[in-house]
Amino acid sequence: MAIPSPLAHLPLLLLAVLLLSPSPAASSQEHAHLQKLMLTSTFGPESIAFDRHGKGPYTGVSDGRILKWHPHGDGGQWKTFAYPVQWSDACVGSQIRMESICGRPLGLQFNHVTGDLYIADAYFGLLVVGPRGGRTRPLATQADGVPFKFTNGVDVDQKTGVVYFTDSSTNFQRWEYELVVATKDATGRFMKYDPTENKLTLLASGLVFPNGVAISDDRSFVVIAGTTECRVYRYWLQGPREGELEMLAELSGYPDNIKRNTMGEFWVAMNREKIQLATTPTSMSAGVAAVKLSREGRVVEKLDARVMHPLSEVEERNGTLWLGSVDLPYMGVYVN
Repeated sequence: MAIPSPLAHLPLLLLAVLLLSPSPAASSQEHAHLQKLMLTSTFGPESIAFDRHGKGPYTGVSDGRILKWHPHGDGGQWKTFAYPVQWSDACVGSQIRMESICGRPLGLQFNHVTGDLYIADAYFGLLVVGPRGGRTRPLATQADGVPFKFTNGVDVDQKTGVVYFTDSSTNFQRWEYELVVATKDATGRFMKYDPTENKLTLLASGLVFPNGVAISDDRSFVVIAGTTECRVYRYWLQGPREGELEMLAELSGYPDNIKRNTMGEFWVAMNREKIQLATTPTSMSAGVAAVKLSREGRVVEKLDARVMHPLSEVEERNGTLWLGSVDLPYMGVYVN
């Protein structure tokens, strides 16, 4: 399928840029309860993961690396944990123009039995690296003969080791994400990878900007963020509706990554609030940066955008919220 001309969608493209670009004024908001784990020479800690020993956090950044936080005293520092095969020193601090060369890790999740870290790299597909880090290894770069263009969210079934992940578009790469929204691209896919059989299975296709994913605590379904439509979907893995996709929740903003907490609830980060064509844009600083959903899709908690925004992920651990952002030069640690 040919890529649509950007000029044909210019009005919608301008709207998409407005929707998904962070507000500089809003991004500078300070919050008394927010600790910042500052990055150096890079930015954009998109996703957050902790290993089987509870160490971390780990995160993927703009220059293609996976970093690990090493605390010491009252502070700490980020150190390189993993990097793609194609990575070189020229990638350090790279901007979006270098992503296709250096990689851009988005979703992260550990297998807490094997210690392996699975990485959804926007350009290099589904990757894995062992507990000691180092160079990543590619696992999948295409499904049914169609290459991945925008590998995005990932989660791991901790009982079976099966990896669930998304490819947001077969037409556009991550650097063209505005066009995914503007054209209402519906070529996204949801897949699973079984490492014991080295087998990839396409579970759903024709999706509109599928983004973050998270497995339910009973492993009966996976929730999937639908960014363009401001929705969260549920894909049934078990039971009488196995293989069916349904809407779980409609949101007030554009969802990014999803992470489940120990109570079985889902934190959904929202990059921007929803803006209708006929209304005046609303400042994100006065809105909601993330919501926590019940298993049934009910909003049970909201995170005020004045804490930190824009957000790409919220990881809840022992009452602390670890906050990721694809745009900012730090990871947030928030205790309410």
